[in-house]
Amino acid sequence: MNKSKLLFPKSKRSFRRRLPPIGSGDRIDYRNMSLISRFISEQGKILSRRVNRVTLKQQRLITIAIKQARILSLLPFLNNEKQFERSESTPRTTSLRTRKK
Repeated sequence: MNKSKLLFPKSKRSFRRRLPPIGSGDRIDYRNMSLISRFISEQGKILSRRVNRVTLKQQRLITIAIKQARILSLLPFLNNEKQFERSESTPRTTSLRTRKK
């Protein structure tokens, strides 16, 4: 038993508690774009509660605010900027088919 304890000693580093992403003064609202944009991925998806480190109530309010902002066209439903960049950079070849006369 003593050998196993010596082989795997516990690390003695201290854990620092992370600050919550939403402060007490921040209001979760569809107009607060700086706050809402922190909870959306690059693809435009709503990040999960586990990733955001918020409470269940805060996640519900964030989700409602994001959906309201999307309906009011303050946020896009999809973020397709990368797809447009790729489609513009690829050259189109239209002369591959031969025409019948």
